[in-house]
Amino acid sequence: MSRQKGPGILAVCILLSIWILSVVPVRGQLIDNTQATNTINAGINKSLANEIGAGRGDIMTPNSSLFIIGRDPFRAVRRGRQLFQRKFTVGQGQGPGVGDGFGNINTILTIGAGLADSCALCHGRPRGSAGAGGDVVTRPDSRNAPHLFGLGLREMLADEITADLRAIRRKAIVQAAAHNRSVTMPLTSKGISFGSITANPDGSVNTSGVQGVNPDLRVRPFFAHGQTISIREFTVGALNAEMGLQSVDPDLAQANAGHVVTTPAGMVLNGMEDQIEAPPSPDPVKGNEIPVSLVDFLEFYLLNYFSPAIYEQTVFTSQGQKLFTQIGCAQCHVPDLQINQDRRVADVQTVFDPARGIFNRLFATATTLTGLVNDGSGFPPLKPPLFQPFLVKNIFTDFKRHDLGPNFHERNYDGTFQTQFLTRALWGVGSIAGHGHDGRSINLTEVILRHGGEAQAAGNAFAALTPDSQGAVLDFLNSLVLFPPDDTASNLDPGNPSATNFPQVGHGSIKLGVLFNNPSDPE
Repeated sequence: MSRQKGPGILAVCILLSIWILSVVPVRGQLIDNTQATNTINAGINKSLANEIGAGRGDIMTPNSSLFIIGRDPFRAVRRGRQLFQRKFTVGQGQGPGVGDGFGNINTILTIGAGLADSCALCHGRPRGSAGAGGDVVTRPDSRNAPHLFGLGLREMLADEITADLRAIRRKAIVQAAAHNRSVTMPLTSKGISFGSITANPDGSVNTSGVQGVNPDLRVRPFFAHGQTISIREFTVGALNAEMGLQSVDPDLAQANAGHVVTTPAGMVLNGMEDQIEAPPSPDPVKGNEIPVSLVDFLEFYLLNYFSPAIYEQTVFTSQGQKLFTQIGCAQCHVPDLQINQDRRVADVQTVFDPARGIFNRLFATATTLTGLVNDGSGFPPLKPPLFQPFLVKNIFTDFKRHDLGPNFHERNYDGTFQTQFLTRALWGVGSIAGHGHDGRSINLTEVILRHGGEAQAAGNAFAALTPDSQGAVLDFLNSLVLFPPDDTASNLDPGNPSATNFPQVGHGSIKLGVLFNNPSDPE
């Protein structure tokens, strides 16, 4: 059966008045030019002290994190990205890891974490992206670090689903009290069923019918088994466990103590309803090694991090997606989910475009999602998020935990087994080597056939397809790809193949610097 190319996806053109800055090659990990000088000045342009700036401050404190996030948000995203790629030094507090390898790993799992000197060491593939990479401690069998594309979209979706489920619980409690009888209600959010909940007249709640989420109805979108609710917890925990950098974060400390805190990225940490992870204790020698402003920038960057790309679409990828739905995969891998209030300041859509895509034949289109508020302060105007609805396409997850049978079960250090895992979002799956939560499956075919338990019927249906039909499903999955932002031409930097020394220069990039209040001041 011959395979003919079908129509490609057309990128939506956005009219932005931009000017193009010189292109500087970027790596997954970046040196600090003020620490490690080099002839071409490739790396981070600001010292760590300059990135810390005036601390958190407020919107009236120049060079503080709240000032930059509020008035120059694209600089805030870029600074967070530079911090993500920064190679931290021992003098700045990097290492050793938790317990330096000694202790009871049954109770302190992070003792087994590998020691890194940058976030990009574990999350840096493809080049310069928050992609998949290094080995991380989770269980004796371990796994590859997942990619972080679309991390903010995942946080917002999980948080909104949680709010919906808890609103249903409150409604059931009110009705049970009003009618003096037990009331059972279905738990549904964004078209996804999480089972049911029963409220009793005395105010108690029966959660035996809840499916795919803890009885507290909090969706925890981070880590394979669903452990953490927020980017901020994830960031502070990784800095401590994987890099030996302690951040005594006040937001996490207050939320852990039972208070309600809204982070600079707009995430509400409700310590009255949720158990928020406490920040680590200060380093005994250096104290607070990662000031709060740096955590603010990292959180804001990851909130706004780009979603994965869609590679060439053909009649075969279209057929493959239809088959994917028909055999039942889309029951858990739900393709598109709606966000009610988007907290990001920009969206980037990256699609196959052989005409404009200089590398990988991909082209990215950035859209700003900010308002403009002149507060009369004499400072640049505030640029708050628009908080509009946003349809997240091609995410392919339901944010539920499932038992996919013993082929997916994993041992814990204490001898118990982890049997339930979050439905893995499939965006980017075409660029990932080592599949399954543990990375044991060598290709997409093997990981699909490995599905059992709640997904046994879908796995069997795939196995029963003809080879050509299986190939179409794989073509579809392989079109869900990651990409290197620093090498992907965009409407912010379309590149120039005629440039001297192309492709080391002139290859295009997603250059947020053109959106800074002062583009001539690079990060």
